[in-house]
Amino acid sequence: METRMTPAAAFSDSKPHYELLDGLRGAVALMVVWYHILEGFAFAGGGVIETFNHGHLGVDFFFMLSGFVISYAYDDRWQAQGNKRLGMADFFRRRLIRLHPMLIKGAVIGFVAFLMQGGVTWDGSKTPFAWTMVALVCTMLFIPAYPGAGYEVRGNGEMFPLNGPSWSLFFEYIGNIAYALVIRRMSDRVLCAFTALTGILWGWFSVTDMSGYDMLGVGWTLDGMNFIGGLLRMLFPFSVGMLIARHFRPVKVPGIFWISIAVLFALFSVPYISSDGLSGNGISLNSVYELLCVVCVFPVLVWLAASGSMSGRLSGKLCTFLGDISYPLYIVHYPVMYLFYAWLIRNKLYTLSETWPVVLLVMALSILLAYACLKLYDEPVRRWLTRKAQRKV
Repeated sequence: METRMTPAAAFSDSKPHYELLDGLRGAVALMVVWYHILEGFAFAGGGVIETFNHGHLGVDFFFMLSGFVISYAYDDRWQAQGNKRLGMADFFRRRLIRLHPMLIKGAVIGFVAFLMQGGVTWDGSKTPFAWTMVALVCTMLFIPAYPGAGYEVRGNGEMFPLNGPSWSLFFEYIGNIAYALVIRRMSDRVLCAFTALTGILWGWFSVTDMSGYDMLGVGWTLDGMNFIGGLLRMLFPFSVGMLIARHFRPVKVPGIFWISIAVLFALFSVPYISSDGLSGNGISLNSVYELLCVVCVFPVLVWLAASGSMSGRLSGKLCTFLGDISYPLYIVHYPVMYLFYAWLIRNKLYTLSETWPVVLLVMALSILLAYACLKLYDEPVRRWLTRKAQRKV
């Protein structure tokens, strides 16, 4: 039987977690950090990422995991009886307690990092402190910035310029609202049709390169087609995750945790796939490859990882640790990246071989910062909010 665990700050009636899925989420969070480190060399040199090109697909994997976990945790509770019945207010309260404290912490860390950089935009012009304060408040309240707004303080179009990766949580919130209001009510047949429809639209959007990015990495800004692309990018894997949870039956594969990590790392490391031979046809081969990863490989990995368990005390502790830091790591690492990018650009450093000691420091600092935020802030705050919510109920 699969091993599951319940986090320390969870509600008392929360279902146990799938241990391997939590561990895998943490491993993918580390891969996203690695991708963003390599992205820094592209920013500094004005080129493209030469290795680990598809690391941004970690976000699509997170969306699929989220759909699975949300469906597993809540689907059967909307129809329960008595005090076990889940209400709309209780669902949103639980999700806010789970997600929003770290969003606030990420905004504060991003604010500090921005001031440490001198409070300037990417082109070097000074940002008025008043607009920086507005950006902080808007990020904490989860109000996205539109390109060119005064509180879009970095000047490169990010929804949340103090902490860029918050854009994916913006769409996560939309997915949670859509789940509570509509998607959870869908029968299996309707959910299959909805998943197919979003998949077709997302596939068309990506393969025809409507974003102009020649990849699936859309949604981080409100410019152009990014909102539509980001919405489809979330809805499709989220729905796939829900379908997996509804029809889940364990299929045991020994060593699936390590196999999954190796497969994901290999998929993310495939070189950029050029579409030069298809000039004029409007087809993005790079996006085709990334879609195949999301559509064909990610569901299999989620299913198999949910089926497995870690053998041995050390392996179990590793999964627990990775699962615990996964969300804090994802939401607080990018302010560290901003400082790293500024250092690369200022010193005109463009390669890993020139900077590997600093890269190791950036990785270690990101992990330590995430763990400190988890233990000193996130878990205590969520425990306090959970007790307060339960007393109110």
